[in-house]
Amino acid sequence: MKKKFLLLTIILGMTFMLCPFQKAKAIDPVTIAILAPIALKAAQIASPYVIRGLKNFGKGFLLCGKDLLEVFRLPLGCIQSTLGIPFGALPSGIRNMVLGTIAPFRLGFHVMMLPLNIFGIGVK
Repeated sequence: MKKKFLLLTIILGMTFMLCPFQKAKAIDPVTIAILAPIALKAAQIASPYVIRGLKNFGKGFLLCGKDLLEVFRLPLGCIQSTLGIPFGALPSGIRNMVLGTIAPFRLGFHVMMLPLNIFGIGVK
């Protein structure tokens, strides 16, 4: 165990010694003052696209939240199927169990689609 720790320490030490540190490069205040109006114009041009992307991302995020809530249908269906049999809750319990079993897969799909939702792909 000590040999592995020593080897790992040596490897990390050599890695940090051989890799140069990044150096900060400052920008003149005059350059910032000259480029500020150009940056404002670019931000005004890009703002409708950014707002649309955030709206689409919000819609996709709401789909993920809906799927996350549907995960809880599985235990609800189990309770309905067992305790609700005398009251006629078996069909709805089985339906909730099936939907609760499918929900994690839908949640995974919608989470993987979130980066694409920013561009409007897959948003209802």
